Amino acid sequence: MYIYLICPIIGFALAQGTKVFIKSFSHKVTWHDIFAYSDMPSGHTAVVVALVTIFGLKLGIDSPIFAAAFVFAMIVIVDAIGLRNYLGQHGKTLNVLVKDLREDEFLDRSYPKLLERIGHTPFQVIIGGLVGAITSVVIYWLL
Repeated sequence: MYIYLICPIIGFALAQGTKVFIKSFSHKVTWHDIFAYSDMPSGHTAVVVALVTIFGLKLGIDSPIFAAAFVFAMIVIVDAIGLRNYLGQHGKTLNVLVKDLREDEFLDRSYPKLLERIGHTPFQVIIGGLVGAITSVVIYWLL
C-alpha cells in the first residue's frame, strides 16, 4: 500500500534534487530553488509518471485506476508544457507593462513581479518522465 506513495515521493525528490544540483553550477542555491516550477527535469512529470508506472506494474494496465492515473498524468504533462509556458509569457508581458508605469512604492506593492519561467520544455518533461518511471521500476523490483 505504501508503495503507491513512496514511488511518487522518491521520484519527486530525485527530480527536484537533480534540478537543484544542476542549478548549483550556475548560481547559489536558495530555498526557492528546491520547489522551482521550471528547469530540468520536470518534478511534476516525475511524480505522475512514477504513480502511473507503479499502478501499471502492481495492478496491470487494464486496471481502471491505471487508466484514471494515466489520464491525470496526461493533463499534468500537457499543462507543464503548454499552459504553464503560456502563463510565463503573460507574466513576462505584464512585468514589462508594470515596469513602464511610473515607479513608486504603491505600484511595487500592488503589482508584484510575476514569474516568467514556470513551464517546461518537452525535453525537460521527457527526462522527468524517465526519472519517475525508472524510480517506480527500481522500487518495484526491490520490494
